[in-house]
Amino acid sequence: MSEIQLSSKTTGGATDLPGSQPPWSGRALRAAAAVLILAGALALLDAGVTLVWQEPVSAIYAKLKQDHLSGALRTVERTAPTPVERRTLASLAEQSARIAFLAGELQRHAGEGSAVGRIQIPRIGASFVVVSGTGTEALESGPGIFPETHFPGVSGTTAIAGHRTTFLAPFRHIDALRPGSLILLHMPYADFTYAVIGQRVVAPTDVQAAVANVGYSRLVLSACTPVFSAAKRLLVYARLRRTVPKGAARRLPGGSVPRAIQAPQPGGTHARRPLPAVLEPLNPNIVSPLV
Repeated sequence: MSEIQLSSKTTGGATDLPGSQPPWSGRALRAAAAVLILAGALALLDAGVTLVWQEPVSAIYAKLKQDHLSGALRTVERTAPTPVERRTLASLAEQSARIAFLAGELQRHAGEGSAVGRIQIPRIGASFVVVSGTGTEALESGPGIFPETHFPGVSGTTAIAGHRTTFLAPFRHIDALRPGSLILLHMPYADFTYAVIGQRVVAPTDVQAAVANVGYSRLVLSACTPVFSAAKRLLVYARLRRTVPKGAARRLPGGSVPRAIQAPQPGGTHARRPLPAVLEPLNPNIVSPLV
């Protein structure tokens, strides 16, 4: 009896027999398996949410950025013109000239990724702060105005790029826009109403299809297509219909009453004229941003 007891104490008991494992090893393996299963489930959940809605992690980040940009935009809207700008405005009697001047000043001073306005698209329920620029970081915050185009109010094209699957996916459903759908741009100096006139899918190198001037004031929305791919670019074209001055643009010399500006529209047989052909890029090496 004493020999058996001595042998048990010496060897540490049956659990220390050759080939046996420490008691913690099984628990560690079970914990690791549980972690892997949880990680896999979360990955599948993320993929499912992304398919039916948008990528949730980047959406949270973009939501925080949009909240910050909303406050920054209110500050821009409340900022009075500088003394130099006031002198220039005093010399401009035409509303359109005052709006164009303020648009140019905002574009000249806006930093990459800074808040410059808000876009609303009623048909798809979109409302986002718009930033200046289309760099990677800028588009992670919200839709961005192409630096190659003008801010609204300056005659020509305003092109805005936005994501479709990540960072709140502001342009996820722009493919649902139809001729006549309204797009509203609220800038610190005026509110602009555009009506959709058509869509086009182009190669990423066809930058000029988005930024070229076509003889009238238009808005172009740009996003990658198909969804989850950057193979092509979906462009939605809209024509300016109406401009309502606000802020410094409303304070006309002599106390004149500001009025909404109706943009000239094509009439008669020209109303149904198809969109112009896609323009080839001036530099084939230029690639539009991945959105």
